[in-house]
Parts: sequence; C-alpha cells; structure tokens
Amino acid sequence: MRKYATISVLRKVKEILEKEKKNRDWSEFLLELYKEAKTARARTAFEELRRLLNENDLEEILRASREFRKGFRLG
Repeated sequence: MRKYATISVLRKVKEILEKEKKNRDWSEFLLELYKEAKTARARTAFEELRRLLNENDLEEILRASREFRKGFRLG
C-alpha cells in the first residue's frame, strides 16, 4: 500500500503548479521539479568554479587529487 502526505500551499501556488503539471501526477511532477532544480544548482556552481579557476588551478587540483588517492588507504 502506498503512503501519501498532504502539503499545504497557498491556493495561488497550487493553481500555478497545476497549470504546469498538466496530466502528470503530483509525485512525478514534484520529483521532476526537484531534479531540474538540483541540476540547475550544480550547473551554476560548476560555471562559477570555471569562472574563478584558471588552467593552472585546475591542474594543481588534479595533481593533488591523484596524490591523495595514491596515498589513501582504508583501515
């Protein structure tokens, strides 16, 4: 048996979301919104890093990462 929950939102918000939702169920629609928002935030963060870091910075990060992995051991 599936479990459902109620989320309280302003009527205006629900009206706006229902127009965007179209014929999808709420779970599918909200998960899609969540995934899109998460992807957009990651893309924005990546672009910000690209703007801040130059080629030498990226090479140094790669070198340090490889060195860390080489020396890392569990236990």
